[in-house]
Amino acid sequence: MDQDFIEEMKKKLDLERKELRKRLDGFGKEDKHVKDDFHSDFPDYGDKDEDNATEVAEYQDNLALEGSLEKRLIQVDEALEKIEKGKYGICENCQKEIAKERLEVNQAAKVCMSCRE
Repeated sequence: MDQDFIEEMKKKLDLERKELRKRLDGFGKEDKHVKDDFHSDFPDYGDKDEDNATEVAEYQDNLALEGSLEKRLIQVDEALEKIEKGKYGICENCQKEIAKERLEVNQAAKVCMSCRE
């Protein structure tokens, strides 16, 4: 895989990483002791019963979103680590090169299309 393509993917991964962290910071706080782990803040709308129900619903939604964003952040970080180690774009299953077209769609892809199926 040529270096220009890898650098292009690295820029996209860096940008995605910044966006993911920004979104996670929007509704939670980062755990300083665990990499890429955030904790959603519990919203506080007041003491009325209807406010409590809204708080719980929003908190549940935030927890689900937090989990998805953290999972993607971990995938992006792993892809960036692979770039640093010179192992980016290699399928974790068959050790063959992942097609550029696949990496353009999902820069953090771990496996080739053959192994994905």
